[in-house]
Amino acid sequence: MSRDTVDNRSMTTAEARSVLVDPMAYADGRLEQACAVLRRDAPVSWVEAEEFLPFHALTKHEDILEVERRPDLFQARPRYKLYRRRDEERFTAARSLVSMDPPEHTEYRAVAAPWFHPRNLRNFEETVRARALVAVDSMARRDTAYDFVSEIAMLYPLDVICSMVGIPEADRGLILRLTLENFGSEDPDFRPLTTTDDRAAVMDFAHYFLKVIEDRKAAPTDDITSLLVHAKVKDEPLPLQDLIGYLVIISTAGHDTTAATIAGGLRALVEHPDQLRRLQTEPGLIPTAVEEMIRWVTPVKSFMRVATKDTEIGGQTIAEGEAVLLLYASANRDDDVFGDPDRFDVGRTPNRHLAFGHGTHFCLGARLARLEARMFFSELIPRLRHAELAGEPELIQTLFVGGHKRLPVHLDVA
Repeated sequence: MSRDTVDNRSMTTAEARSVLVDPMAYADGRLEQACAVLRRDAPVSWVEAEEFLPFHALTKHEDILEVERRPDLFQARPRYKLYRRRDEERFTAARSLVSMDPPEHTEYRAVAAPWFHPRNLRNFEETVRARALVAVDSMARRDTAYDFVSEIAMLYPLDVICSMVGIPEADRGLILRLTLENFGSEDPDFRPLTTTDDRAAVMDFAHYFLKVIEDRKAAPTDDITSLLVHAKVKDEPLPLQDLIGYLVIISTAGHDTTAATIAGGLRALVEHPDQLRRLQTEPGLIPTAVEEMIRWVTPVKSFMRVATKDTEIGGQTIAEGEAVLLLYASANRDDDVFGDPDRFDVGRTPNRHLAFGHGTHFCLGARLARLEARMFFSELIPRLRHAELAGEPELIQTLFVGGHKRLPVHLDVA
């Protein structure tokens, strides 16, 4: 279902609540429809569904921003994301930045934060630009239709982040597969081949990074892995479990969400040729267009927070221990914040999207993601002579992170 044709008139609030826990709804357009209903009729909505612990769904930009600004009142632990009851033990035991709270989160974030500082990223600009050029050059050599997701969008940011982490080229296919199995575990196409339990991908990640960690302990290099392996928090090395969690989140989120933005952004340009023509005549709008692509796609659909004491959001009581689901995909379509939010506008400004979160948990790699998308479209737009879909696009079934699974295209690139 196209975002431009979502019709929220036929869905009740009860149906809208049930959609939030249906992975297929994130792929067929019903999520946008449900969020529109809830923003209008029940912005803070109590959801009870089989297989899930109950939670409050927040759909308005203002309410989500309020939660993000109060990490003391709304914490990531023990439910940092929407997961099924059967996965409760595993996810509550998870150790990574996205599941930590201050002051621990602040201390751990500070370890890698300098790596993503603008001064340091400037050292990588030419590397990123060169990889973007390689990707666009490969597109120029194609004269038949192909899947843009698997052949371009996933590989370009994967190469960038693996270079930064220090993962050799021969292992990058493994990292891609494990990422898809981990983030795409709700989609039948991406479940681990050996089991329907996505813990297999997590364990494979752990085994892989154990070897990498040992290598960097013995022979440090200038990559992020060496930085983390030799870092200290409170004068102590990072515990092995935390170190693995850190590497997994950087290696997976560091390319999957960017790939989703690039693929979704290209599709938006194909389906809105007036906006493509505008970019071609006004290339200075590319940074603004990238922000609009990020809003339009919102790769991280939601995070969850747990109230540390009784409080109130949007006029609704939130009891201590109750969870709130922060639906970024809904906040980024809130017409109280975005004029004509269902219109793709490469010149949209201001653009107060929450696709990277806000506050304490603002995405550590946001600057890198913006840089990669900006470099890619800066190389592509001047050379793109014609673009059309070559089949039906497919989105990933998910409850957490998602984007295109397939995007068949025919592109004429000079």
